Amino acid sequence: MTEIETKLKTIFPDEAAIPEGARLKPLEQKEYLVGGRIKSWAGPRHEVLSPVCLAGKKGPERARLGSYPLMTQKEALEALDAAAAAYDEGRGLWPTLSVEARIAHMEEFIWRMKEKRAEIVNLLMWEIGKSSEDSAKEFDRTVEYIVDTINALKELDRNSSRLSVTQGIIAQIKRAPLGVVLCMGPYNYPLNETFTTLIPALLMGNTVVFKPPKYGVLLHRPLLEAFRDSFPKGVVNTLYGEGRKIIGPLMATGKVNVLAFIGSNKVADVLRQQHPAPHRLRCVLGLDAKNAGIVLPDADLDLAVSECVTGALSYNGQRCTALKILFVHRSVQSEFLEKLVRAIEGLKMGMPWEPKVKLTPLPEAEKPAYLAEVIADAKKHGAKVINEGGGLASASFVYPAVVYPVNAKMRLWHEEQFGPVVPVVPFSDVREPLKYVVDSNFGQQVSVFGRDTDAIAPMLDVLVNQVCRVNVNSQCQRGPDIFPFTGRKDSAEGTLSVSDALRAFSIRSLVAAKDSDANKKLIRRILRGRKSKFLSTDFIL
Repeated sequence: MTEIETKLKTIFPDEAAIPEGARLKPLEQKEYLVGGRIKSWAGPRHEVLSPVCLAGKKGPERARLGSYPLMTQKEALEALDAAAAAYDEGRGLWPTLSVEARIAHMEEFIWRMKEKRAEIVNLLMWEIGKSSEDSAKEFDRTVEYIVDTINALKELDRNSSRLSVTQGIIAQIKRAPLGVVLCMGPYNYPLNETFTTLIPALLMGNTVVFKPPKYGVLLHRPLLEAFRDSFPKGVVNTLYGEGRKIIGPLMATGKVNVLAFIGSNKVADVLRQQHPAPHRLRCVLGLDAKNAGIVLPDADLDLAVSECVTGALSYNGQRCTALKILFVHRSVQSEFLEKLVRAIEGLKMGMPWEPKVKLTPLPEAEKPAYLAEVIADAKKHGAKVINEGGGLASASFVYPAVVYPVNAKMRLWHEEQFGPVVPVVPFSDVREPLKYVVDSNFGQQVSVFGRDTDAIAPMLDVLVNQVCRVNVNSQCQRGPDIFPFTGRKDSAEGTLSVSDALRAFSIRSLVAAKDSDANKKLIRRILRGRKSKFLSTDFIL
């Protein structure tokens, strides 16, 4: 038995071995938020099982974390109607509040959210198998994102706090909300990426219905009271249950004005098609990606390996921004692969609460079988797993596999594996990886590793027209959040970042009047009397 096999055999702990601070009491959620009220659910519930297994007499079994409501079409429509009533065709309290007042509500929410940090971080760790360190980072980064978004909104409003006079027309141009937003986030960042759409949508005056992802539901329960107490009734409403049963009916009503969805392009297409007036539906979508890393012959291999390991295997490769295929020049492939394998061997595997752990169990029950399939397919077409223990699994844990050499016949060439499998492709001519990027259905990011300016510069000019971020000598990533985050082709629609998201969930509107004495008097009376929330020269400090 190899060392990896021995570790896998004993990777899951007995319940008694779980540290006191990491233990989790099952959370039986029976509540949901709609119309400003937390209602009790007496119907069927879905059992939540953790990716963390516990050792038992029959082998490892997923720990039970609790349950959440399996709501029906009736409750889904009730939540949508509550959001629509709160918006009230733009006349509701929330869309007509001043920007300063909406910010005050959001600041109240931040304060209440921070009180729940420890509980949410622990739930993140147990629900999706993310390390305690990364779970804490996700929470803190989310709070920081909200603060940064508030500051960006203040700046945006300051720039709009004056009138302009052009060609005999007096006007004030500001951004106005779009209506009811349906927010659906992904399981890999169930708090952060859900909030990167939810928060700007709210701050711009929209009302929201949001459904947590399939994995990462319970961690939102501690925030229900914070949402209820921080915002006017109906501004935030929650949905739980099977997406196929409750989301389709919402879209079919035509009452959803904005679809904010992070997931697969296939699901996004289905949701969009269910809307009866697709041209009235705004979409803000973060979708699939197959980000490539390109290692040139003159690359600093130690740096390239370090960035590629982090890029490919952070949170077990379950990130849209992960490096999902590596192209390595033949002149350095042997040395690169040797260093890559050695670096992976140095990654600590274990349970999410263990210090400095890098490899943890996978939340999707079907993922280990899928990864075994794509590895087997690659082997059938001539590839090998070149690291010891690569692809070995124990229940929900899969040890990373470096698969080499990968070619176009293999599923790993085309499919986003979203897990700890690292496909490596040798190349002789840089046109080969460039063609891959050009031909790909996806266009989020790419990483280029090298030192020759004459080689890299022309690559940049090609790649920036195929993907939306080219990373030089660094892994693909989202941050900093002030940078644009989007994609071409089937990878995204709309741009998410601190300032771009505020624009994505709003539209430029203006009040205009001819430059006449009567109109000037009218506008002055409105401004001095503060009779309009929109037409205002108030300046947020």
